[in-house]
Amino acid sequence: MLAVWIAAAFALGLLARQLGLPPLIGFLGAGFLLNAAEVPRVPILADIAHLGVLLLLFSVGLKLRIQNLLRAEVWGVALLQFVVALVVVALALKSGYSWPMVLVVASALSFSSTVLAAKILEERREIRAFHGRVAIGILIVQDLLAVAILGVNDGRALTWTAALALLLPVTRPVLRKLLDLAGHGELLVLLGSLLALGVGGYGFEAIGLSGELGALLIGMLLANHPKAIELSDSLWSLKEFFLVGFFLAIGLTGLPTWHTLALAALPIALLPVKVLLYFVLLLGFGLSARTGFLTGLSLATYSEFGLIVMAAAVNGGLVPAEWLVATAIAVAVSFVIAAPLSRYAHDIYALLERFLRYFERDRRHPDDEPISLGLAEVVVVGMGRVGTGAYNHARDLGKKVVGLDSDLGKVARHLHEGRRVVYADAEDPLLWHRLHLDHVRVIMLAVPDTEAKILASEQLRRRGFTGLISATYVWPEERAPILAAGADVTYNYFAGAGVGLAADTFEALAPDGESRLNKRPQPITTVKTITP
Repeated sequence: MLAVWIAAAFALGLLARQLGLPPLIGFLGAGFLLNAAEVPRVPILADIAHLGVLLLLFSVGLKLRIQNLLRAEVWGVALLQFVVALVVVALALKSGYSWPMVLVVASALSFSSTVLAAKILEERREIRAFHGRVAIGILIVQDLLAVAILGVNDGRALTWTAALALLLPVTRPVLRKLLDLAGHGELLVLLGSLLALGVGGYGFEAIGLSGELGALLIGMLLANHPKAIELSDSLWSLKEFFLVGFFLAIGLTGLPTWHTLALAALPIALLPVKVLLYFVLLLGFGLSARTGFLTGLSLATYSEFGLIVMAAAVNGGLVPAEWLVATAIAVAVSFVIAAPLSRYAHDIYALLERFLRYFERDRRHPDDEPISLGLAEVVVVGMGRVGTGAYNHARDLGKKVVGLDSDLGKVARHLHEGRRVVYADAEDPLLWHRLHLDHVRVIMLAVPDTEAKILASEQLRRRGFTGLISATYVWPEERAPILAAGADVTYNYFAGAGVGLAADTFEALAPDGESRLNKRPQPITTVKTITP
């Protein structure tokens, strides 16, 4: 029977993709259709869904920094938005309802989906962008609030054993050592699964805390490790497969009736108000219109965690059972609405940019201020292995060079090693208008995402930059769109790695320039490390 569910998910997911929509919309539709058709449920589906959520949040944690949660715009917006929802619900329900019920309904209306936002931001590679960090930070604060509300509504949810979570930082050296010992193959996948599902997931549940929160925190403990991104990539396929179960399971919550549809209509109608509230609050903390808009759109959903809180309230007799079905409908519909909107978020902002920027404050957030590159004549965008090699070569040639990267950890490491690197998000359409390019003659795009390179090339030419733009690519079909967007030179670094290997090999073989290909080679005592 599990094969029937997988087949339905694939069929409707494929249909959604053909219609230009994210496949997850098809997965949601498959869940509702199979439920309506009374296809027998598969008990293991709930476990698969839970595993998918744990792996996703663990992967998100690997890309986060704890200090991101301490920013005023993160916890401030999360708390203010919840307080507004609390006041609105209290006034709407008026008298006759207990405070636990008010808390439950407020959480259902105010919290946003961590799973959907994280998945969309991850697909767009924007989790480490400024708006991505702000959105995920707000979601984490909301998840913490959800845990607290569960504790208020159920005294058994939080016990003294939850204090064991305070010992988590002590385990960090052990976890990092295990990651060092795991290597790069199947042991790395097994270790990641153990940490996400065992230690973070079921380990936290054993002490009375949320497994989702545990998986996220375990990932955050390892976020600064050099192999953190490799670990996240190794779990990608496993996570994607299990997450299908989560979206299918949404449709199993219950079938809609006219009454539950009427209950769900109000929160669905309030979605634009929710996005507007996020936008206004973020502008109040000095963020730019673009950051506020993209962050608000990422949070334009209702939360699966709110659904969990509602289910606990129904089991405790605080809320009628029909409210759980109505909440599930609102969550599913918000997913269907938000997924395509988030996919085209940058395009939508471009249409509304002139109007939205009118509401910006004069005082900007430091991460939204104009960026000065000084007298740099060469800019390297993306300071990974390829970008670092390009930076070092340009510097060795005597060029004034600066690097840009959207990973604060990489920026700090490069600054420590003596390179001039500035934090910037290459996928930000406004970045190229914030940069001072007066002295820049060459821009090298070494970011991994093809869309980011196309966007950067288009924005640079639209701004009027006439210098040389070069970009890396991997697959042959990526080259033409990059050139069409405005790049002058493209470079396949996999192919170039072979050329570099041969050139350095023969240079070491004949350091004096004399060819020795036909002579017996002498022992080589100097070894060069080639970084493509």
